[in-house]
Amino acid sequence: MVQPLRLGMVGGGEGAFIGAIHRMAAALDGAWRLTAGAFSTDAGRNARTGEQLGLDPARTYASLDAMLAGERALPADKRIDALAIVTPNHLHAPMAIAALEAGFHVFCEKPMAMSVAEAKAIAAAAEASGRLFALAFTYSGYAMVEEARARIARGELGTIRLVQVEYLQGWLSRPIDSDGNKQAEWRTDPARAGLGGCLGDIGTHAFHLAEHVSGLRARSVSADLAIHVPGRRLDDDVGALIRFDGDARGTLKASQVAAGEENGLKLRIHGELGGLEWAQMEPNTLTLRWLDRPIEVLRAGGPGLSEGATRMLRTPAGHPEGYVEAFANLYRGFAAAIRGEAGAGFPGVADGLRTMQFVEAVVANAAADHKWTSIDPGESV
Repeated sequence: MVQPLRLGMVGGGEGAFIGAIHRMAAALDGAWRLTAGAFSTDAGRNARTGEQLGLDPARTYASLDAMLAGERALPADKRIDALAIVTPNHLHAPMAIAALEAGFHVFCEKPMAMSVAEAKAIAAAAEASGRLFALAFTYSGYAMVEEARARIARGELGTIRLVQVEYLQGWLSRPIDSDGNKQAEWRTDPARAGLGGCLGDIGTHAFHLAEHVSGLRARSVSADLAIHVPGRRLDDDVGALIRFDGDARGTLKASQVAAGEENGLKLRIHGELGGLEWAQMEPNTLTLRWLDRPIEVLRAGGPGLSEGATRMLRTPAGHPEGYVEAFANLYRGFAAAIRGEAGAGFPGVADGLRTMQFVEAVVANAAADHKWTSIDPGESV
């Protein structure tokens, strides 16, 4: 019987949203077991979280440094195999590098870091350590996203011409970041969130999805950043035109002040022969539109899906799978890679570096008076 890998977690204490999601996703397929954690700098909250999760009190640590030292002192068959980082952005790079250098694999929340320089430092640490680094670009874990990617890769749409992605939320339409909302407060603080607010939080998800599914590399961007809520220090609304490989053109819209929107991530890609559409809030459906034949609607678990998409499903057709299951696909692929087995894969160092290059290019372009900014440093626009 294959034993689950052992997972440690830093951040994600009592009341935190994303830490709980990571724990559910990691546990779903039995590939991981939460074994240790440093959940909060508040000692009481940290201890309560460990107790609620059923951890040995000796393995609920006061800090990441204490966890890395304590786990390294354990026998190899007892210590954690990987660390999940579910903290605000400014801690991603120092924590990831420390864990990699200590000999642990890392599964990190996005964005990868605060800058391209930090992302490159993580990449160097991963290469030097020989350990794996995974990123929580969750939406790439949906089966119908994989189906869309596979059909484009097979050339079914012909040469890709248009890539349109939007990610609309409304939860920051009011100044809740200045009214004590902890989730909003750190996301709009440049010291903890980085160069972008909405851009870093959900714009990176949209950009990653566009490149991942289209199979095209974005080359340059013409962008606009806006702050609609007075007094806010980071963008809450992003718009961008994107030039891709092969003369394809794209648009990206991300906003957290689209009042009334929930989690409206949508992707449309069109080629010379047809197009496809996928929406995160209806994730089990992929719509294909053709130039010369009727519309096709594909359903998760239904006939005609690729092997890759089918492998990512757990239930028969008509039994909806969603966000946690998509997240779990990343953890399952991460575990398989650590064991040296074949798996569905997961976003990693290259994806993180690309998204950080996108963030820096958007910020630079929005602040400049020239029309286009290269996403790949050193390349002309």
